This record gives sequence, structure tokens and C-alpha cells, in this order.
Amino acid sequence: MVLRIGVHPVLEALRARRPLNRVVIARGASSGRLQEIIDLCRQLSIPVRFESREALDRLSGGLAHQGVVAVGAAQRYRELEDLLESARLLVLLDGVEDPHNLGAIIRTAHAAGAGGVVVPERRTAPLTEAVAKAAAGALEHLPVARVGNLNRALERLKDRGFWIYGLDERGQHSYDAIDYEQPAAFVLGAEGRGLHQQVRKRCDFLIRIPLAGEIPSLNVSVAAGIVLFEWRRKRGGGA
Repeated sequence: MVLRIGVHPVLEALRARRPLNRVVIARGASSGRLQEIIDLCRQLSIPVRFESREALDRLSGGLAHQGVVAVGAAQRYRELEDLLESARLLVLLDGVEDPHNLGAIIRTAHAAGAGGVVVPERRTAPLTEAVAKAAAGALEHLPVARVGNLNRALERLKDRGFWIYGLDERGQHSYDAIDYEQPAAFVLGAEGRGLHQQVRKRCDFLIRIPLAGEIPSLNVSVAAGIVLFEWRRKRGGGA
């Protein structure tokens, strides 16, 4: 069972025609977007239940639900090959285990025009309701592929003509000094550890974001937004 928690994630799940078992709305809650959810449920023949806010608090596990929770089927991972036909921009994650960071990166990648996010089977957060909540609906539109070995995935991308850009605080190139090519794949590592050595070796360019303060690194989801939109800007605003 996967939960979509909050108005925006539920709306996007409905718009994307995700399989939902039911939608639960807080009794007495009322707003234009909640009414839109009810109307879409009626169009799609999805049961709507009205329950107490306490019941929604329990169902959501204490997450802010804004008066609505959808109960659906498990989020399915895609295969890497599914992303390669049309994607001009991919995001690969090396050890991002915080679900809020993963969700925020998915949201940012979708906004930047990426064709998908690739995660390893190990050292990554699963696609839970916390990830879906942080992604604010983007998980309904952006495919996430899971691979057994990130290094082999990078080699596969190279075989398909992708340029690999690894974000690393020890990188030789400033992120805004690169003439980015396409198709492109950006690899981001966990905060603190950064990219694993074998992953670094497979990158065509190691790039960094120069920082003015004393803190040595940015939150990985913030860093993702900076480099992905720089790539988009230099490619003429389209992915």
C-alpha cells in the first residue's frame, strides 16, 4: 500500500490516472481543490470516504495531510532501458538515503525537464509516501528506474552517447564554466560522503558549486536544482 498525502500529491495522482483504492477526506473540510479531488474521483469511479481528522492523522502517520489522503497501489520502479529512448537529461543518485531529499530531487528533476531519475538498489531511500509527499506530485509524472549496479548503469549510458557530469566538491570545473552537451546525466552523491570513488572515475566531468560561506557543501536537493537548471539554461531552456 502506498499513500499519497496532501492535496497536491493526491491531485497529481488522479490526473496521472494512478491506481487508487480510495480517497479519504477529513469530515467538514472544504476548499476548491478538495472539491476538484471529489469531482475527479467521481469521474474515475474511485471511492471517497469522509472520516475524522484524527483518523487521517493516524492514516498519514502524523504527516501534514491537508485534509486528504489517497490509498493506492505500490509505486513501481522502471527499468533503465525504459528511459533511454527519449530522455535527453537523466539524474543518477549515489547514496541519497533521506526520503525528503529524494522527493525534492525528483520534484526538481521534473521541473528541469529530466526524463527520469536512476537510483541503485542499495544505499537509497525507497519510494515511500514521505518521498511522494516531498516530490509534491512529480513522482506521478517522472519515472524512477532502479539498477543493481550504478557503475554498470553509467557505462550503459556512455554506450548510448550520454555525457556524465558528477557533482563533487573536489571537482575541477565550476558548474557554470562547462559547455554542457546532450544527452546528459548528472550524478549526485550523499551529503558528506559525496560520490564513491568508482563512480567518480566514470564521470566525464567532475563539477563543483563554488561557495562563499564556511559551510563546505549544500543540501543535495538544492545543489541538484542549481546544476540542472544551469544545464537547461545553456541548452536553450528545453530538455
